[in-house]
Amino acid sequence: MRNGQLPDHAPRGMEPRIIIGLIMTSLSKDRILDELKRIAAPDGRGNIVSAGLISDIVIEGGVVTFALSVDPARLKTMEQLQTVVEQAVGRIPGVTKARVVLTAERQPGKPAAPTGGPQQSRAAGVPGIKHLIAVASGKGGVGKSTTAINLALGLKSLGLRVAVLDADVYGPSMPKLFGLTGKPEASSAEGKRMKPMSRYGVEVSSIGFLVDEDTPMIWRGPMVMSALTQLLREVEWSEADVMVIDMPPGTGDAQLTLAQQTPLAGAVIVSTPQDLALIDARKGIGMFKRVNVPLLGIVENMSYFTCNKCGERHDIFGHGGAKAEATRIGVPFLGEVPLDMDVRLRSDEGRPVVATAPESQHAAIYRDIARQVWAQLEGGNLQKPAPRISFE
Repeated sequence: MRNGQLPDHAPRGMEPRIIIGLIMTSLSKDRILDELKRIAAPDGRGNIVSAGLISDIVIEGGVVTFALSVDPARLKTMEQLQTVVEQAVGRIPGVTKARVVLTAERQPGKPAAPTGGPQQSRAAGVPGIKHLIAVASGKGGVGKSTTAINLALGLKSLGLRVAVLDADVYGPSMPKLFGLTGKPEASSAEGKRMKPMSRYGVEVSSIGFLVDEDTPMIWRGPMVMSALTQLLREVEWSEADVMVIDMPPGTGDAQLTLAQQTPLAGAVIVSTPQDLALIDARKGIGMFKRVNVPLLGIVENMSYFTCNKCGERHDIFGHGGAKAEATRIGVPFLGEVPLDMDVRLRSDEGRPVVATAPESQHAAIYRDIARQVWAQLEGGNLQKPAPRISFE
């Protein structure tokens, strides 16, 4: 890959949609709206634009993406309108693909009304995925990705079906942490969808499978959002009880896109104990609260270090800061994860500790965190936010 473009051996169908944002286009939002005004609103009063059903138009080269607001009780009927709208926009000269996202107001993490058949679960906005949770941090370097993979494997150890989405487009870590190499396969002859990679019984999707490890991703916000949409929604996921999303650090475009356009069941915040990390963790907590995503709890990573030779404990980054913050804001404190050389070595080798050292202290800690998270997801012990817009 060069200059942020995907290599020739990327799965067929992925390349033109991800790099299309690099192509100059004469399309405009006004041109799109003019075409949409020709389509009558479902209630027969005016058109879908004047009725306020169209929002968030994004043009990336020849790919046009926008939201179509729907009544959840009429979702099946509105899917027919979605097809009409996509076809109308797709006929505009210069449009290579029209992507219409249905939006409906409902409680985050709760399933949409069934549309028939036992396999049509639409919970968390991804068919077949029951719960979708984010693992996030306010800054990098706090062990968020290591926590995410071991949380996923901890959930797996409970007998659950688990998937992982690596949403850190600029710094994907999951290929290395899982010890996965190679490229994902196309799921059909047309190559329009990918098969996820898999190891330790967990399915994984990551931009890291499609680009060279040492290639910088110099993409602007719309391209990142388009790639994330494909990595989440254009992958042939198996049915799963939980999908763990390894979020990018910080509170930028990618984080907001996933938090606002995916009905997350909750978020786990990872921080180290010192004040500097907690300042940034508070920003991540504030972002999730603002978009009404329930907080499942805080993990204090690198909480302390125990010397292998003398057995003495050292609070290298201080201790207890994350627990105090959890108490202050009234969210669960999920646990303390000590700093340990073996965890770091296993992570670098693609052998996460929960999978390869299940009897270790760290594996037990991660499994306990996983049990607490799952108890909240299934027990409904979540902070109850107001309804929000969720993307199907």
